[in-house]
Amino acid sequence: MLSELKLPHGTLQLPIFLPDGTQGVVRTLDARDVEDAHIQAVQMNAFHLMQRPGSSTIQALGGLHRMAGWNRPIFTDSGGFQVYSLLRQNAKSGSISDKGATFRPEGSDRKFNLTPEKSVQLQLSYGSDVVICFDDCTHVDDPLVEQEKSVARTVQWAARCKAEFEKIVGQRELAEGERPYLIAVVQGGAALHLRQQCAEQLLAIGFDGYGYGGWPLDADNNLLTDVLAYTRELIPDQFTLHALGVGHPANVVVSARLGYNIFDSTMPTRDARHGRLMIFTTDPRSSHLDDAGHFFRYIYIKDKKHVKTNLPLSEYCDCFTCTRYSLGYLHHLYNINDVLYQRLATLHNLRFMTQLMQNLRGERGK
Repeated sequence: MLSELKLPHGTLQLPIFLPDGTQGVVRTLDARDVEDAHIQAVQMNAFHLMQRPGSSTIQALGGLHRMAGWNRPIFTDSGGFQVYSLLRQNAKSGSISDKGATFRPEGSDRKFNLTPEKSVQLQLSYGSDVVICFDDCTHVDDPLVEQEKSVARTVQWAARCKAEFEKIVGQRELAEGERPYLIAVVQGGAALHLRQQCAEQLLAIGFDGYGYGGWPLDADNNLLTDVLAYTRELIPDQFTLHALGVGHPANVVVSARLGYNIFDSTMPTRDARHGRLMIFTTDPRSSHLDDAGHFFRYIYIKDKKHVKTNLPLSEYCDCFTCTRYSLGYLHHLYNINDVLYQRLATLHNLRFMTQLMQNLRGERGK
């Protein structure tokens, strides 16, 4: 099982959690805050970045690393899931064909075209360390015929992504340590034979790493453990496997034990901003993390019972928030809607996730 991943902007210790800095920022935090939370890398999104601030602006500002003041690795998602989500919510927003996707985001007068080639071009122009192939995403409950179309299109698009990637990388004449990493996404919904078909065809094309594609939860928000486990079995251990969109702590633990080693999600930062904070129930440095998720619980900061609590959020956390401020003060900041609350809460939830990953790395090292 891989224990590290070497990228142009640094070497990552695996498994790893990536906060989503979707539009070029981990909301409410600056780069130093993110570093202080022990985050090794962040994930941004080509679909959103091509709209705001726009590709020419990103290039004028020196690429994503320079623009965001972030000197560590950056993963860029292709936008496949976002295109699917947009069209699923409103079919009038655009369409998907074998060529690519055409869409008009809500509130925009401009129509965008996104093809596999364009997605790779954008991600490389932004200075990404890890480029993710444009894929045709589905929901696990979509009909089998749709899953079959998705797999065929995802494989076709992945081949086009690799060809464009190799062309651009070759033109740049990059040295060994400067070459970005290319990930292909395995689709197939809950149909195991389609997951196998997709994985085998992608492996035949050849990529640096792979990702689990599609929504990873069923209709009751339960992790699709069987499908995730089967997909991991299909991908040889020498390749990284990214559990795209998996971020709930219990789901991360289960998936890491299945062999996944990269995770990303908006959940920890979004929950923090909306008053839901995660704390360990026992010391994560020495405790076994149970698969059921009893190793942590939520604190809802708006609860009145916290108003006079002169204790930190967590006795097991070493983040700036927990070492400097009380739970009662965070409750006060939340009630007066001060932006400081959002920063401090986000810092804490990210440090919770990096403590979680440290525990899992220690577990693998035993």
